[in-house]
Amino acid sequence: MDNTATIALVGDRSPNVVSHTRVPLLLEALAERDRLVLDAYWIPSQDAEAEGAVRGFDAVWVLPGSPYRSEAGVLAAVCTAREEGIPFLGTCGGFQHALLEYARNVCGLTGVAHAENDPDAVDPLIEPLACSLVGHEAAVTIEPGTLAESVIGAGHTVERYFCGYGPTRHLDTLTAHGLRFSGYDEDGHVRVAELPGHPFFLASLFQPELAGDGSRPHPMIRALARAAVEHAAAERSRPV
Repeated sequence: MDNTATIALVGDRSPNVVSHTRVPLLLEALAERDRLVLDAYWIPSQDAEAEGAVRGFDAVWVLPGSPYRSEAGVLAAVCTAREEGIPFLGTCGGFQHALLEYARNVCGLTGVAHAENDPDAVDPLIEPLACSLVGHEAAVTIEPGTLAESVIGAGHTVERYFCGYGPTRHLDTLTAHGLRFSGYDEDGHVRVAELPGHPFFLASLFQPELAGDGSRPHPMIRALARAAVEHAAAERSRPV
């Protein structure tokens, strides 16, 4: 079996963002430990604005590093992955923008905003957390029978954050339109989201790329890689 696939890494790459510096280590570990070879391409948020910027990739990972230079570009990448069945992972800022894209384009909440991008927004979906999670570790409870549970393999996990914003409102509307929240912190705040019916669509406010020292990819990252390889194999077998 050909265990290779392409992945779009969406974000404004910076040596000052720890999660970005982890990516090469994780890709190397996936190839060596799991025999999953991902051919990775960084897509700056402004470049992601172009029509079909992530179309044709086997996976899309929206990485941390907000505020992004182009909110529109990140939302376009999320939308393409969601609508076209491309395996998707969003972490930290990627989680926040996945919810924002869904609220606007699926739920019809066209006026919702991200407070980091629009501090004066009348209807912020993503707001400053009451307690910043920058540099914190915290427990997460995973809902049974979810993609998150099947990937993580446990009902509880402790994860690392580097985040100061999260979802605060309209969560019932998002679930009513099909999004599923599958992980919560100890106070009941949403920390993981997924999209049932999609081949692989998972997003977390925590940063799985920060787990350990990068030599053992987090289960969510391994699962994305497997989904990418499966997507690539399906595309290769598709009749011309």
